[in-house]
Amino acid sequence: MSFRSIIQDLRDELGSISRKGFELKMGHGLRSRSHRVVHDALGPPLVGALRQSCWANMPPELLRDVLVRIEEGEGSWPVRKDVVACAGVCRSWRDTMKEIVMTPELSGKLTYPISLKQPGPRDFPLQCFIRRNQSTQTYHLYLGLTQALAADGKFLLAARKCRRPTCTEYLISLDADDKSRGGGTYIGKLRSNFLGTKFTVYDAQPPHAGATVSRSQLTRIIGPKQVSPRVPAGNYPAAHIAYELNVLGSSRGPRRMHCVMDSIPASAIEPGGMAPTQTEFLHNSLDSFPSVPFFRSKSYRTESLSGSISGLKEEKLVLKNKAPRWHEQLQCWCLNFRGRVTVASVKNFQLVASEENGSSNQEEEKVILQFGKVGKDLFTMDYCYPISAFQAFAICLSSFDTKIACE
Repeated sequence: MSFRSIIQDLRDELGSISRKGFELKMGHGLRSRSHRVVHDALGPPLVGALRQSCWANMPPELLRDVLVRIEEGEGSWPVRKDVVACAGVCRSWRDTMKEIVMTPELSGKLTYPISLKQPGPRDFPLQCFIRRNQSTQTYHLYLGLTQALAADGKFLLAARKCRRPTCTEYLISLDADDKSRGGGTYIGKLRSNFLGTKFTVYDAQPPHAGATVSRSQLTRIIGPKQVSPRVPAGNYPAAHIAYELNVLGSSRGPRRMHCVMDSIPASAIEPGGMAPTQTEFLHNSLDSFPSVPFFRSKSYRTESLSGSISGLKEEKLVLKNKAPRWHEQLQCWCLNFRGRVTVASVKNFQLVASEENGSSNQEEEKVILQFGKVGKDLFTMDYCYPISAFQAFAICLSSFDTKIACE
C-alpha cells in the first residue's frame, strides 16, 4: 500500500467517525450545524472503534509522517475536525499531536478549545463574526470560513446577558446550549458597573502564573463536582474596560474606550516580547470530549513557560480606541475597516496600543482588535496577537451594553 493510500484510507475512516460523532450530538439536542463547539465530540464507542483498529499500532515514524500530512492538509474548518479526531485515538496518537499542533500565535489556526484562550496570530488577524439574538439576549461567536458573512461559520463561543440590580453580566461558555455559570463549559464573564461605563473581564482560571482571584468568589461548583482546592476556579481579572463619560451628548462624537489588559505585559508588543499563554484547562469539566485532555503544544512548551509572568509585575498592556476622522463629504466620523464593516454605528471601534505603553508609532498604528456592524444583528470581530479570542469577545460584548452616561 502506497503512503498516499494510507493517508487517504485514514482520512476516510476519520471522516466516517466524525460524521457519526456529529449525528450522535444532533441526537442529544444540538439545533444546527453552526452550533458545534470547537471540540467536535467523539463518543467513547466511536473512539474505541478506531483505537482497536490497525491505525492504533502504526510504527512511530510512519505515524508521525501521516499525522503531519493530515495536520498540514486539514488547515481549515470543517475538515480540521480530522485533526481533533486523530488526537482522540489513543495515547501514542495524542502525544504525537502534541508535537505537531501549534498554538494560534504560531500557526494562525484554532484547533482545540484551549486555542480560544491563547494569543492570536502575530502577522494577520483571525476574522470572526458575532450573531446577536435580541429576544434571548444571547451572542454567538463564529470563525469565518469564507468571505460571505451570510454563510455559517465555525462556532467558537457563546454569551448570555444577565441583568442584575446593580450591574450587568455576560456569561461566556464553550457550549452554545449551556451558558450557565454552573455549567461545565463556563470559561469566564464580563461584568459592568451600574452606568455601563466600566467593565471587568473575569477568567474562570488563572490567566497567568501568580494571578489572584477576585474576593467576590474564591471557588465555584462545576456541575456535580467541586474544583480541586489547589487551583481554585473563580473570578480572575483579565482586563478592565472604561468608556469615557460624554456629558455633552452623543452628537459630540463617537465613544472613547480605554482597555487595561491585566494578564498581558506591555512588553508583549515589543520585538521579541511574549504574552502569557494558557496551555491547558486546569479542571476536567469539559466532558463533551473526554478522551482528549486540552493539552499544551509541546513545540510551544518552553515559550509558554517563559511567557508566564509571576504575578505580572511588569507594566500592563493598555489599549485605546483608534480615533476616527471627520469626513467632510459624508458628514460623519470614519475609520478604515478595510471592507469588514459596512454599517455606521456607535458600537464600531478599532483598538490599538496606547502611547502609555511607550510603544513606537508603528505599534500604535497596528490594529489589535476591530469590531463593527454589517447587519441588524450581525457584527464582525477581527483580532490578533497579543489578545485571545476569549478576551476579544469579552471586549466586544462591552460595546453591546447600554451606556447611560456615554450616549
